[in-house]
Amino acid sequence: MPSAADDIASDMTSRWADTFSKFDPEAQASLYSKHALFFGSNPTLYRGRDGVAAYFKGLPRWNSRAVRFTDVSTAQVTPDLVNFAATAWFDVDGAPKLSVKITWVITREDGDWKIVSHHVSSKAALI
Repeated sequence: MPSAADDIASDMTSRWADTFSKFDPEAQASLYSKHALFFGSNPTLYRGRDGVAAYFKGLPRWNSRAVRFTDVSTAQVTPDLVNFAATAWFDVDGAPKLSVKITWVITREDGDWKIVSHHVSSKAALI
């Protein structure tokens, strides 16, 4: 039976995948906290919604893109904080291009759930 944390993560991954597919950096950034720390697919640390929007504006303009999440794990840390880990599989222009490990910390902010920490890393062993 899904937990509250599972439901929160399911809603967030659905909204994230939807906005990612629409090439709308501002809509994507709206899913993040005003205090967000964001490590994506490059070495730069982005801060806040403006930083998240800047990251997504800098991505290549593929013809199409989609993401799916597998191996999802969640933990309800407090009533207002959910820890999330998964594998994100990115398909661009109809072909699988990238899979990464992804972690989020999701917090309740201004009455809605927002990602306050975002980190991706390689699935390949580094050591």
